[in-house]
Amino acid sequence: MDDCICATATPTGNGGISVIRLSGKDAVAIADKVTRCRKGSLSDLASHRLRFARFVAENGKETELLDEGVVGIFRSPHSYTGEDVVEFSCHASPYIVRRLLEALVAAGARMAEPGEFTKRAFLNGKMDLSQAEAVADLIAGESRAVHDIALRQLRGGFSSGIEELRQKLLDFVSLLELELDFGEEDVEFADKGRLQALLQEIETKVGALRQSFKAGNALKEGIRVAIVGRPNAGKSTLLNALLHEERALVSDIPGTTRDTIEEVWQIDGVKFRFMDTAGLREGADEVERMGIDRTLEKMRMAQVWLYLFDLQEMPVEEARAEVSAWRQRLGLDAKSGGFDALRVIFVANKVDAFGRCAGREGDTVYLSARERQGMNLLEDALREVIPVMPDADALILTNARHYEALGLVQEDLARVAAGMESNIPGDLLAMDIRSAIDHLGLITGKILTDDILGNVFSRFCIGK
Repeated sequence: MDDCICATATPTGNGGISVIRLSGKDAVAIADKVTRCRKGSLSDLASHRLRFARFVAENGKETELLDEGVVGIFRSPHSYTGEDVVEFSCHASPYIVRRLLEALVAAGARMAEPGEFTKRAFLNGKMDLSQAEAVADLIAGESRAVHDIALRQLRGGFSSGIEELRQKLLDFVSLLELELDFGEEDVEFADKGRLQALLQEIETKVGALRQSFKAGNALKEGIRVAIVGRPNAGKSTLLNALLHEERALVSDIPGTTRDTIEEVWQIDGVKFRFMDTAGLREGADEVERMGIDRTLEKMRMAQVWLYLFDLQEMPVEEARAEVSAWRQRLGLDAKSGGFDALRVIFVANKVDAFGRCAGREGDTVYLSARERQGMNLLEDALREVIPVMPDADALILTNARHYEALGLVQEDLARVAAGMESNIPGDLLAMDIRSAIDHLGLITGKILTDDILGNVFSRFCIGK
């Protein structure tokens, strides 16, 4: 990491201000070459200070004035990357940004790769790997729930929980390995009963973390809600009512919707992915059947069905029978327990034509999508689907890489427990405990491979 990297830290395009970031041991010297200050040079500027300057580029024998703006210096180790960092705040003209980056490269920097600033922060010990991943989640987060989880992870709450488990295993395996050094003297340092209790404690915590992944990932990616039912039941009208805009084409002709339409809407800071689908019916033409096939696939993927039916044409009991038949046909009857369980909300539509008021009875909401009657009751039913947010100090898993690593930890702990029941030697127990320690280390970056680094930081945007 001896070279100096540069990139824009703000989105490209016309705007008020663009920030260009420069990081590396020669950052201040390189920045000096493209700035002109009224007094002195940037090398004289103290850390965490701003200075007005002109930004210039060498153009043959002439010096081209690019812009006027503010430049700030953050000296090592008190910077985001742990290196010397210089940030230029210039006008967000694409021409100015491009020419200033070209001037920095000409002065000795190179363009940064995706996530390279955060990668350097990790390699320089400014954050661990799970905190670095939280940076990407924080940037990409589209809801308050995801923001809160990512911010908690960035501040080290998740890392400290994982490190606590890892340290307990380290303490115990050290005692086991100490016994090996005194093997001939028949000395016992490790209390096997205490190890059993420790294994149970860690297994419980790891199991709870892995269980939280289903809800955590749903909050991160959005809760998938399929709006399903027979043709002309009002599914597209319901989607428009939920989104408060005319997003889907509405027609009285059955089979109008032949492809799925997916839109995102937030309820209480949680993202929902609503999928308007083709109507379910037999005897459709070939094109409509293709749409129905896509509907069935979306129904398999969904965590919630809004099963919409016309109250004039179908009683609630018939709707329940249809849902039961579709669940059986799609093999979803066995999908039960926890957040993974399929939730069905029955939506009895067109109550205005049926001569009754909007209302709710258990899992059935009576409304009029066209007249926007009872939509608040449907939103209340959807709120009940939102996973319960953990306490401020609780850990919740949103990262698939962490989920897989904790699965390996569970396998290691299971081997340790089985080995204790079989009274295998302490050195073999120590090997499996060490394996669990290493797999916990994969989460925070204590154990590292190039593949892991590549996978983590390739998801970042340029300039972060």
